[in-house]
Amino acid sequence: MLQDYPSARAAGCPFDPPPNLQALREQAPLVRVRLEDGSTPWLVTRYAEQKALLGDKRVSSDVTKPGYPMPMANGVPRSSGLSFILMDDPEHARQRRMVSASFTIKRVEAMRPGVQQIVDDLIDRMLAGPKPVDLVKAFALPVPSLVICQLLGVPYDDHDFFQDNSKVLINRYEDPAARTAAAGRLFEYLDRLVGAKLDNPGDDLLSGLVGRIQDGELSRTDAAQMGVLMLIAGHETTANMIALGTLALLENPDQLAVLRESDDPEVVANAVEELLRYLNITHNGRRRVATEDIEIAGQVIRAGEGVIMPGDIANRDPDAFPDEPDRLDIHRNARHHVAFGFGVHQCLGQPLARMELQVVYSTLYRRIPALRLATDIDKIPFKHDASVYGVYELPVTW
Repeated sequence: MLQDYPSARAAGCPFDPPPNLQALREQAPLVRVRLEDGSTPWLVTRYAEQKALLGDKRVSSDVTKPGYPMPMANGVPRSSGLSFILMDDPEHARQRRMVSASFTIKRVEAMRPGVQQIVDDLIDRMLAGPKPVDLVKAFALPVPSLVICQLLGVPYDDHDFFQDNSKVLINRYEDPAARTAAAGRLFEYLDRLVGAKLDNPGDDLLSGLVGRIQDGELSRTDAAQMGVLMLIAGHETTANMIALGTLALLENPDQLAVLRESDDPEVVANAVEELLRYLNITHNGRRRVATEDIEIAGQVIRAGEGVIMPGDIANRDPDAFPDEPDRLDIHRNARHHVAFGFGVHQCLGQPLARMELQVVYSTLYRRIPALRLATDIDKIPFKHDASVYGVYELPVTW
């Protein structure tokens, strides 16, 4: 039976996927759902089928193709800077290769001491200041913002501007005109930076793209759009993982104790993977459209039909994550989660995100061992309205 696509998390279970999504997963691996624009794409509810389709060349990420499952209220033009993530190969691969060298494990590991210094400095500032403190404003948002600014060559002094516009752009219920305006402001900002680096290049990622422009491999418009994509993705996702992950650990003190008391990098790395699985902050579902008929799980997805793959329910699938998948267990082997996607479009920045989270989770709770919430959890404002889930504020004290 056709159902409306359930997207709201339950107020009483802030870490869990929408209960209706979980119920649909128990019914069938593929079901038809209705979006607010009246379209009826396929919802893929289980881990195995999601991985199969995310790795299938017969599904397209191109938002301009007929049948792409994007409600009108959520429609964002290409000028938003979403860039190559909404393209297919070979153009997707060509543009992605231009920035992929900056996100290799070797390059990211070379950044670890600098990230550690950023984390320590921000904790020093919190410890020296008044209590309680909003962990989002004082720590969770500045850490990845400083890191991505340094990597891209974006002035951190402009962080209020790009953070405020990013917030508008990823708000699922914001007026489309306001979202388009925010996208335009971010694009113009990055375009000005690219122009400045054409005259005076530095040793940063945007300057590397400038070299591609000068060689005729990339247009200035595409370079600016790529900059917007990396700036937004580089701070929004990790900031929300820091804050929401901290809240989840505070609500699971036995798990927090293991992490706080261990100096084993493997324990920390494993905890990061489990928190990525458990929280899965990108909760809109990965969206695709079939370019050919695809037979899967006893159903046929016809060419031109939309497909939605919510990672949050795939990451709670008991067939992929046995032993109480709705429970946070930092000893669980969760590395095969799909929080970063799968296939050619899996998250380019995942090595950087993992490293930042490892530094944060191995440092914050050891340096502030008495960290605790300064309010009741039911008073915390959750980002039910954003395409990247998290909290707007997290008052803490110690």
